[in-house]
Amino acid sequence: MYAIVNIAGQQTKVEANRFVYAQRLAGNVGDSVELGNALMTDDNGTLSIGTPELNIAVKGTIIAHVQGDKVLVFKKKRRKGYKKLNGHRQQFTKVMIDSIG
Repeated sequence: MYAIVNIAGQQTKVEANRFVYAQRLAGNVGDSVELGNALMTDDNGTLSIGTPELNIAVKGTIIAHVQGDKVLVFKKKRRKGYKKLNGHRQQFTKVMIDSIG
């Protein structure tokens, strides 16, 4: 069984007993978090689509707060001597999905 859930503005496919990386969520490591109602579920070929949501809650546990890979942004204007290098690492939360429904 899997579900499509809206986590921090992004639709994410989640399955029970698997982890997912979401945008940084409030809470400490080990805290229980409810990710909201499912938008769609699939249970062995039986598809349920909400309008806009189903009354199926998705619950998980925060495993860790991590950073993504560094993304380099390089700006240059030719023949002007202008170069600018910026780096950015996105903040993520690793969440173990405990139950769907």
